[in-house]
Amino acid sequence: MDTPEWPATEAEAIAVQERLREQVRAEAPSGFRPKTATGLDVHYTDVLTAAVCTIDLETLKVVDSATCVGPESFPYIPGLFAFRELPLLLRALDQLTTPPEVLVCDGQGLAHPRRFGLACHAGVLTGIPALGVGKNALGDFDPPGPRRGDWSALTDGGEVVGRALRTQDGVKPVFVSVGHLVDLDTATDLVLRLTPQYRLPETTRQADHLARR
Repeated sequence: MDTPEWPATEAEAIAVQERLREQVRAEAPSGFRPKTATGLDVHYTDVLTAAVCTIDLETLKVVDSATCVGPESFPYIPGLFAFRELPLLLRALDQLTTPPEVLVCDGQGLAHPRRFGLACHAGVLTGIPALGVGKNALGDFDPPGPRRGDWSALTDGGEVVGRALRTQDGVKPVFVSVGHLVDLDTATDLVLRLTPQYRLPETTRQADHLARR
């Protein structure tokens, strides 16, 4: 993968995002049919705990996982979360015994002010298809229909950057966006496969549980 850049200042970090976003590809590779999905999450205490969990898409059981603990290396600045979280997440991914097929990030992809959220950054650096599933909207949307699978466009500045997706009947939607090497339809279908029972994808739930433990 590309050598990661971990700048020290806000201006340097924005410059990295603006350069790397040109590498984002919003289309899935030919024949893309993953059998597993790997969730990424970070838990904050006095240190950061990055957790990655690989889920079998048929059984939704954890088949591989890893954690990495370390101090905060970048300040809290909206829009630049990747520079706090990715250094540890990449180290955790390197510990997996099974190569990830698709990354499901607890955060945004193209639904980002500079169209380069955590999922884009993770995908570009690793070369692995990636998507973002956010709990909150970064953009404008009309409420989707009330049933599981209903969705509406998430827009920013008139540009479609993702979808507000209802994963359970009558439950608040999640916000799906492309990270890298995946299209929005494929990302939406994958999120629905990962949410047969709960609002959040099983990848995110399991990674969160692991990080908290």
